[in-house]
Order: sequence, then structure tokens, then C-alpha cells
Amino acid sequence: MQVTEVRVFPVEEDKLRAYVTITLDHCFVIRDLKIIHGATGLFVSMPSKKRKDGTYKDIAHPINNETRRMVEEKIIAEYNRVLAEGGSPTPVDDD
Repeated sequence: MQVTEVRVFPVEEDKLRAYVTITLDHCFVIRDLKIIHGATGLFVSMPSKKRKDGTYKDIAHPINNETRRMVEEKIIAEYNRVLAEGGSPTPVDDD
């Protein structure tokens, strides 16, 4: 499996740095990944859904560390490229 496209949408929010959409093998899209600035730097949060009990559950996620690392490296690299090219963050509406 290869990440064949990464689309980064920078935002201005406290810890949230961008929303991301990835395409796998030119045929499967995953939306609403997030780039978060945490205590140890940037990391990628997988798309999740709020459950009835108020907790969140990932909708899609890698099942091993190697795949997670590969996906995260491609996403962070594209985020850095977009910022270097002047990609300006857009404000997030908290409605």
C-alpha cells in the first residue's frame, strides 16, 4: 500500500495545525486526519467519531507502527512543504 496523494489544509487553532486528506493506491480516500502540535512536536491524529458516552473512537487507523510511521512521515513532509510555499492557515469556525 502506498500513500499516493496528500492534501493539507492549514488552519489557525490552538493545537490543531491542519486537516488532511490522503489517497491510498490512487483508489481509496481517507478524510479528516488532523495534524496536532503536542508536547513532543507534530503528530497525526486519525479520523474519529464521538460516541454516545462522550469518548472518541478512531474510524480508520493503521494497524501497525510501520504503517503509521510511513503515513505520518508523508503527511508531515507535505505539511512542511505547503507551509514553505506560503500556504496560509484559515481560521476554524467553532460552531
